[in-house]
Amino acid sequence: MKKYMFWMVIAVAAFCVSAFTLKNSTNASVIKPNNDSLLYEGEKHFKNIQQLTFGGDNAEAYWSYDGKWLIYQYTNAKQGILCDQMYIGKVPTQAGEKFEPKLVSSGKGRTTCGFFTKDGKHIIYASTHLGADSCPAVPDRKKYGNRYIWPLYNSYDIFMADLNGKIVKRLTKSKYYDAEATLSPDGKKMIYTSTKDGDIDLYIMDLKTGKEKELQTHLGMMVEHGLAPMEKK
Repeated sequence: MKKYMFWMVIAVAAFCVSAFTLKNSTNASVIKPNNDSLLYEGEKHFKNIQQLTFGGDNAEAYWSYDGKWLIYQYTNAKQGILCDQMYIGKVPTQAGEKFEPKLVSSGKGRTTCGFFTKDGKHIIYASTHLGADSCPAVPDRKKYGNRYIWPLYNSYDIFMADLNGKIVKRLTKSKYYDAEATLSPDGKKMIYTSTKDGDIDLYIMDLKTGKEKELQTHLGMMVEHGLAPMEKK
């Protein structure tokens, strides 16, 4: 009987933008580079690219376990969405089929890093809505040379909700930054980033029991992560 262990894939700044999806369906015609600005002239590896989102800021997209849905965060000031909220949408599989995203977060505060549960019936994501209904203050990038800044709001906690947006469980309850959650391939464990021990570290939580352990015990930053199976010999 094979046993498995988990290993972490860690990158300091990795963003999964939800603007495109690749399809290889026999029902969809191949898009030629000279007819579509999404493909560079001479592109040989990609075909049937469809743009899913238009306008606003669309980012941090993650697939459902069955590969049929996306969850991502969306901001669009013109539509009154002033800071990131969670949306899900079924990915088109046929030509002409529309991508129709649906709001699944509360619409309050700021959210980030959504993920589907293994059964496809729930999602998890981090949100600041318990701290305030309004968007948390955004740091002035000019003070830091216009560098990219990801603020670690202490009001972030991680929640589980159904696909209609009803929160069914609060997964973290610290007074510090808890966010960037990802689930293991078997859907039983959650890895996330937290500052609750004075540094920005990674933690693994068993979703059934709520028990967790810290993965780092020395000073240093660990963020943006994932869980993947690895065979143990």
